Amino acid sequence: MSAEQMKAGELVALRPPAEILATLDETGATDGLPFMPEMLEFFGKTFRVEARAERACDTIKWGVRRIPGTVLLDDLRCDGGAHAGCQAGCRLFWKEAWLRPASESATSATTDDAYSELEKLVKGNVETKASTADEPIFRCQATDWFAASDAVGWWNVRSFFNELSCGNVGLWRFSVTMARIVLGEIGRRLHLIPRGELVTHGASAGPAETPPPRWLEPGTLVQIRSKQEIEPTLDATGRNRGLFFDRSEMLPFCGKTFPVKSRVERFVDENTGKLIQLKSDCYILDGVVCSGNRSAGKWFCRRAIYSYWREAWLEPVTETTPTSRVEAADSTPRAED
Repeated sequence: MSAEQMKAGELVALRPPAEILATLDETGATDGLPFMPEMLEFFGKTFRVEARAERACDTIKWGVRRIPGTVLLDDLRCDGGAHAGCQAGCRLFWKEAWLRPASESATSATTDDAYSELEKLVKGNVETKASTADEPIFRCQATDWFAASDAVGWWNVRSFFNELSCGNVGLWRFSVTMARIVLGEIGRRLHLIPRGELVTHGASAGPAETPPPRWLEPGTLVQIRSKQEIEPTLDATGRNRGLFFDRSEMLPFCGKTFPVKSRVERFVDENTGKLIQLKSDCYILDGVVCSGNRSAGKWFCRRAIYSYWREAWLEPVTETTPTSRVEAADSTPRAED
């Protein structure tokens, strides 16, 4: 089976370092998509193809793009280890040229020399030429994937049906999402559904003051507050101290309970490559990601970007130790596919 035929559900493994090296240019990229240092840890393991990158939401220019010959594996994410500890937790894209079916034997042996050469190449391209000691400018898949992808038309019907034919989604999810798309667009055009996706406070008033954060620890179980409780914390643009509350993707989680995955203190800005340091409270919750089902234009996107939460939007529901909190998290609801 050729790499071009990889579909959702197939088991794959990374090709040996020497074979991957052969696909990379001097910047450590294949067709513009970087092979990152954070991907090196996945050699020698088997993963399942979750989806082909046929529709990915563009959060820079706000559109939809396709990355040719590229798939997503399980829920593999960047840990930011080579990018100053970036905590965005972006999903990793994998060129099919870097992968082989798990049932297929490697055509060349993995050698320490090839691995070292690959490691040197990808680590040497973590920063751009414009980077300085005082202000590093990083490059990663999040900063470079736009140039490695092709634009997809807003209403590209073929793109929608590709999701079904390549196995990205089953017939049920395809039918439900397409019905939501059609009915939602009709509702918006008839002004029955507002085009704005904001939960806002009064335009003439600022957001209500909130108590100082308690700095929640990973594993702490929290309940997401209701719309009525969150609304007063937002300004007229639907933000709390600059952090946007996405009505379409975050509101459905209100009232549900999840464990805190981590506090976000730094992330690489995908538009500029600069490291953004956060001094205010910001959290991601385990399993709470953008679904790709609810936002206009993001339909079928599988980037599963983590939602960012202010502590004012969360209410701790347990005072147990972090260890028991993690154990309790096993029974909490998860985000939709």
